[in-house]
Amino acid sequence: MNESYLYLGLYLMAILVSAFSQLLLKISANKTYSSPIREYLNPYVIVAYGFFFLSTFLTMLAMKYIPLSTGPVLDSLGVILVPLLGCLVLKEKISKRQLVGMAVIMVGVFLFNL
Repeated sequence: MNESYLYLGLYLMAILVSAFSQLLLKISANKTYSSPIREYLNPYVIVAYGFFFLSTFLTMLAMKYIPLSTGPVLDSLGVILVPLLGCLVLKEKISKRQLVGMAVIMVGVFLFNL
């Protein structure tokens, strides 16, 4: 297997981990807490920031081996993943405005890769 595909997969995993961490923060924000301390120090928030740290580490590792121009293009996929995960897990509705935004992102990624 080509080594560049391994690091590309690692970068995509970092984006997915980051999307899951944002989902955990969204779940935590939808709950009510007895004190401001519990609002910020609860398992959802702690795990989410752990995931953010992991995502940052994976991104740094992968960016050493993939072209720098590829990073921002792949990062835009995270903007698409978060609403999709919110729809699947939290049963949120995706608005027309969000759909248009996702479509613009996908067209941009497609055009960039021509």
